[in-house]
Amino acid sequence: MKSPASAHMWSIVLVLPSLLAVLQTTTATKNGIDIYSLTVDSRVSSRFAHTVVTSRVVNRASDAQEATFQIELPRKAFITNFSMVIDGETYPGIVQDKAAAQEQYSAAVARGESAGLVKTTGRQTEQFQVSVTVAPNAKITFQLVYQELLRRQLGTYELLLKVKPQQLVKHLQMDIHIFEPQGISFLETESTFMTQELAEALTTSQNKTKAHIRFKPTLSQQQNSQHEQDTILDGNFIVRYDVNRSVSGGSIQIENGYFVHHFAPEDLPTMPKNVVFVIDKSGSMSGKKIQQTREALIKILNDLSPKDQFNLIVFNEEITQWMPSLLEASKENLKEATSYASKINAQGGTNINDAMLMAVKLLDTSNQAELLPSGSVSLIILLTDGEPTAGETNPETIQKNVHEAVNNKYSVFCLGFGFDVHYPFLEKLAQDNGGLARRIYEDSDSALQLQDFYHEVANPLLLAVAFEYPRDAVEVVTQDNFRHHFKGSEMVVAGKLQDQGPDVLSAKITGQMHMQNITFQTEASVAQKEEEFQSPKYIFHNFMERLWALLTINQQLEKMVSASGDELKALESQALNLSLTYNFVTPLTHMVVTKPEGQEQFQVAEKPVEAETSQNSRSSSGRHWKRGALEVRGEPWDSIPCCVIFCMLKWKEKAPAAVTPLPAPHPPLSPIVLPLPGSSVDQLCVDITRSQVPMKLFIDPDQGLMVDGVYENGSFSWISVRIQEPPLLVEATPKRLVVTRDRKNTAYKWKQTLYSALPGLKITMDKKGLLQLSGPDRVNIALLPVEDPHDGLILLVNDTQHFSNSIDGELGRFYQTISWDPPGGPDNTIRTLRVQGTEYSATRQFKLKYPETEISCWTVKI
Repeated sequence: MKSPASAHMWSIVLVLPSLLAVLQTTTATKNGIDIYSLTVDSRVSSRFAHTVVTSRVVNRASDAQEATFQIELPRKAFITNFSMVIDGETYPGIVQDKAAAQEQYSAAVARGESAGLVKTTGRQTEQFQVSVTVAPNAKITFQLVYQELLRRQLGTYELLLKVKPQQLVKHLQMDIHIFEPQGISFLETESTFMTQELAEALTTSQNKTKAHIRFKPTLSQQQNSQHEQDTILDGNFIVRYDVNRSVSGGSIQIENGYFVHHFAPEDLPTMPKNVVFVIDKSGSMSGKKIQQTREALIKILNDLSPKDQFNLIVFNEEITQWMPSLLEASKENLKEATSYASKINAQGGTNINDAMLMAVKLLDTSNQAELLPSGSVSLIILLTDGEPTAGETNPETIQKNVHEAVNNKYSVFCLGFGFDVHYPFLEKLAQDNGGLARRIYEDSDSALQLQDFYHEVANPLLLAVAFEYPRDAVEVVTQDNFRHHFKGSEMVVAGKLQDQGPDVLSAKITGQMHMQNITFQTEASVAQKEEEFQSPKYIFHNFMERLWALLTINQQLEKMVSASGDELKALESQALNLSLTYNFVTPLTHMVVTKPEGQEQFQVAEKPVEAETSQNSRSSSGRHWKRGALEVRGEPWDSIPCCVIFCMLKWKEKAPAAVTPLPAPHPPLSPIVLPLPGSSVDQLCVDITRSQVPMKLFIDPDQGLMVDGVYENGSFSWISVRIQEPPLLVEATPKRLVVTRDRKNTAYKWKQTLYSALPGLKITMDKKGLLQLSGPDRVNIALLPVEDPHDGLILLVNDTQHFSNSIDGELGRFYQTISWDPPGGPDNTIRTLRVQGTEYSATRQFKLKYPETEISCWTVKI
């Protein structure tokens, strides 16, 4: 079925776990370089994403010009092909062993003839950029191919495309094909640049197992305005999805002699947790960092289950344990803990070693006293922003001490706050002890990043998960043992089948639940599964082998973090051979970009690794592993092509100067205006007199809607909108709004364009900051920030005929059966309103209604 985005987009969600691509090309109109075609073709099969970006340009100037191709791609994706076609001749990219070509690369750099083509640009992205000189009237085609295995996170896969062509493009088209034999359970999209007119260029078609999303805007739809030639396309396009789950929790897919086994059982009870939070309060954490840490820690504590146990350890050069032992997460204990957390202040040095050993000793003591519940999971979560400066300061010694103390009994998770942290130290500390590390970026949403990480590990479902396949059926497999399985994630095993194996591939998965062991059995017909992937034209064929190779390389790179000696050399050799065999640009290889004669002949694209401060570069077996937000091999600022700098400068020239706002011509929009369809009075104005008290404004269980708010100084200082289906929470303050979906938080600034289409619900925000939640047969809820006379929020409601008979709340009660007495008093300006047995005195008054329309309405006070 096909339908325009305006009718169906709300029910599409494309999620490729962290597949993120950014289209960005240079400005053409100033130097004669015209991008006449820009296409993206992304094909996703069994979570394996194959994306092709093609840009076609022509030099319309009378002399030679430089054309630049830029694209941002996901950090977890591997570039697998790049080529330029100039006047019919192809100049390919060639993948080589990075170490073997190191001397050639260094010599080219010394001569000033080379520069890196890939650099880290954002939290999730890397930027690929290459420039080439183009003769007058010549055409050139750039094409980049990259691949990624999408990771399930908090119940969804996510694909993010950053669209930024910087000019109008005659033929601009994005096609995203998804094929999931398990069946697509939900599909949705979100965009930060989409307007109502642009939404008409977005279509989707979907059935049980496949989906196709196309975005193909015309030139007029791309225009910022009717009289301007600037493009409006500048922002994110996100697709999210998930798949159906069988009773066994898993699915085996087979293609061309290879298989992939996805396993994510959901209907299991959550295991109790024993959590020790180890919080850095050294001097470098002062200011916003410690403020955001306190905010996140308080919310995380309140998310603990009553079955959980917890304790807090805070440290600088000294170590402080909050309570002598683990405590149950009761209301009373959590109240004391949040009070303690709210008073954590930052000063002093950083003694990570003793803090971590105290956390292990706390768990050991509880374990020896048999205070850890049977079948529970013990976690140590470390948050720090720097390197050890007090006590034991040698990172290798600290890693050794912690590893020996933990002794495989508990799991360690490390959160590195900012870029001053020694991230490889934390990465190894976590991986040595069955956990993982995550960077927390210093930004306005740092607290949300901390909460999101906790939500990923908040619900353990299984321990010691093992996959078993018949030896006569499977020749080789990727990692088949996993320490944990958390709700919302997914375990993936891939492998190669035996040439003369059985007709049916069977699998047994064992694991430990809360109070018992559990076994899952599943099987798949090899011939039947092979057939599923043979005919569809919309998939990238022969992908399963590449999926296996990509997953194997990633797992070997992860193991290299903790390996040493012969084991490290063996892992490097295996990962390198697979990278070269399958033409992947990984941390062990790079791609040499060839160019026409006379232009730079040795430009390379190589994979940046997780950033670290420049003084902490690492060398392994003579290989160059340069880490750093700006220290990866990338072009310095002064080497960016002149046309790009020109674009940046012109943009700055166009930025409007700050203008002092004029005084508002009307009083503030203080009343709440409630439309009353079907009543003798068509609208009611409500003045709220209670200040700084949380109020339940609307409660409608049949609509699955709840709206709460805090009212002060003539407007709301906080509003919460909770929708039951699809599950959604919007929390707004005058500074920002936070949207929570599937336990994942996303922060938005006001007046940031937003267009999100969920199943049966649309979320939009325009440049004025008007946020609307709407959908078929739904009450429309809208929020708007105001600045005069105080920062605040306005609450607007529409389509109120959809409220059910169960509606209640401080404002919702006025949608129950109401009755009016006849007007009386001076000039008939006073009357009585009765609702739910309560009388309200209503006065006829002139009020200001959004958008600054003066109305006369009956007004009540609550």
